[in-house]
Amino acid sequence: MAVPLKAARLCRLAGRTVTSLSASQTASLPERRCYISTSTGNNLQFKLNALTAHSSLDLFKKETGIIYRMLGLDPSRLPDNPERFRDWAVVFGDEKVSSGRHYFEVTVKKSQEFRVGVADAAMSREDCVGTSSSSWVFGYAQRKWFAMTNNKIIPVTLVGKPDRIGILLDYEAGVLGLVDVIQPTIIHTIKAQFKDPLCPAFGLWHGEMLTHSGLEEPEGLK
Repeated sequence: MAVPLKAARLCRLAGRTVTSLSASQTASLPERRCYISTSTGNNLQFKLNALTAHSSLDLFKKETGIIYRMLGLDPSRLPDNPERFRDWAVVFGDEKVSSGRHYFEVTVKKSQEFRVGVADAAMSREDCVGTSSSSWVFGYAQRKWFAMTNNKIIPVTLVGKPDRIGILLDYEAGVLGLVDVIQPTIIHTIKAQFKDPLCPAFGLWHGEMLTHSGLEEPEGLK
């Protein structure tokens, strides 16, 4: 059973911690226009969208990876745009998905806290991925894995801390899966009703993360 996130131990902002956030809060935003294209087929390929990146995240390797910087850039020095996450160390991919079955992987290095999943393209930039009803993520913090949406968490066991994990999205079936890339098998799934275009979504509060897109879905995943 999902349990409310009682403290913000899993929702840190660079340099400070937010102690509460109502799970019932939602935000309605106009259609966003910064994304490059919309993907409806398989083999989703994307880069990270610098326009959405929080000031503590540096993009590298042709905008496929992110490094967390504790101090980061002065937000006042960044271009002012409504796409950017100014409170949370979050970045979106530059592709939107509105149908189909898609798969991508991430490599995580030297990180003790991160989140990987998908979110509505129009998700409020005042929220962190996982705390709103318009984002669905798998995360790692305090040496434990969890699934999270709408500010509720479900522990995910028997994962360990692999350097590389996969994410499987089935839009029509309303399923987001955490994939063991060695087996390969689906470790845990989040069930949802996706209605709006989704973007790959990433949160990072330590270390670095590299995304791998344009991949074929491993055989045998259901």
